[in-house]
Amino acid sequence: MTGFLALEDGTVFRGESVGAEGFAFGEAVFTTAMTGYQEVVTDPSYAEQVVCFTAPMVGNYGVASERCESARPHARAVVMREARGPAWTDWLHEHGLVALSGIDTRSLVVHLRQAGAMRAIAVAGDASVEEALTAVREQPSMAGRALAAAVSTQEPYVFSDAGVARIAVVDYGCKRSILDRLAWAGAAVTVYPHDADPDELVRFEGVLLSNGPGDPEPLAAEAETVRALLGRVPLLGICLGHQLLALATGHETFKLPFGHRGANHPVLDKRSNRVLVTSQNHGFAVAPSAAVEATHVSLYDGTVEGLDFPELRARSVQFHPEARPGPHDAWPLLSSWVGEVRLAEAA
Repeated sequence: MTGFLALEDGTVFRGESVGAEGFAFGEAVFTTAMTGYQEVVTDPSYAEQVVCFTAPMVGNYGVASERCESARPHARAVVMREARGPAWTDWLHEHGLVALSGIDTRSLVVHLRQAGAMRAIAVAGDASVEEALTAVREQPSMAGRALAAAVSTQEPYVFSDAGVARIAVVDYGCKRSILDRLAWAGAAVTVYPHDADPDELVRFEGVLLSNGPGDPEPLAAEAETVRALLGRVPLLGICLGHQLLALATGHETFKLPFGHRGANHPVLDKRSNRVLVTSQNHGFAVAPSAAVEATHVSLYDGTVEGLDFPELRARSVQFHPEARPGPHDAWPLLSSWVGEVRLAEAA
């Protein structure tokens, strides 16, 4: 079955359908990660996005349930140069994902880098390009969209009760691998909805603000919750959680032209002068700042990749220390934070 990807500026890329029949709207973005395709598609941070893989072949090593970052796919559609292996394409079919193979992904990525991420429609089957373009231009842009509520848990639940440090995770779209790393580090983990009551959260020994999709600025209530937690309980923010901590402490966020998505992003730790190779997935960022609390910066564009407020017992990073997929440079961050929480409680 044939298919095509149409961007809001009228650009069209043609290929063949290897997933579910139909169409899907979303923001066209790309990831440079060479592995982790199943993790990417099930990452809630990819909600409302059409994901283009820059890796020339996707699906080479099959699929496995333990690689899923959530209970279901969150990307709206998948675009590839070449889909490999029946296990992968069968998985796409089973989960109802529109997926296109045979797309000139190199040209698509060059176009998105030059013109920026934009609204798109992925079509599998016969359809009019003109009608598709009309429909996609009626869709909302990603700027201004609050998406955390749609991907957050609706009720609190215990992920792990076998740890020695009691950690609450505020779920704005949390990846399962973050919860796994916390449990591995010795935390007893309870997950709360995005609109959790701060008075409930301060009963824990530490609070992690998770990753998630969309624009942080409309999340005024969530930022106010973070502000209410400052100084009352140790905080660690990751990705969207980092951006919410930034907003709660007077920093500014903005939409990146085409985002940071991949597993090879260099970040400078200003305190040690060490460069970390990191895994990232975000379309919004904390604006460059010379403030002393800005501990990490992107070596691509100078955006703030880390914050630390010792007097408020709060810190955050823009990148994903659990790194699925990705390098392990930042792996110690979660375990060291859990260790600090345990020591602080013991003191």
